[in-house]
Amino acid sequence: MSKRRKFSAEFKAKLALEALIGELTLSELASKYDVHPTMIASWKRQAKDGMVSAFSGKAAAVNKDGEAEIRDLHAKIGQLTVEKDFLERAFARR
Repeated sequence: MSKRRKFSAEFKAKLALEALIGELTLSELASKYDVHPTMIASWKRQAKDGMVSAFSGKAAAVNKDGEAEIRDLHAKIGQLTVEKDFLERAFARR
């Protein structure tokens, strides 16, 4: 039984870029790097999708949404901490 291999993001990007350039076919790249052609095609598709979002500004929008979500979560943590402290003091008096 073969073991599943993990590839680094740099390796995937390198292969996807080579596939996008098109100097070698997917089969040639697969034999050169010992990776299945389907994997290279998948990485190539992911690279194309990522490239579109990088130029459309979606990546920046996602980052801003993440920052806003973090701010909201920090506010919620603060609120829950205050409520917890209040309830601890209320039940300590009993």
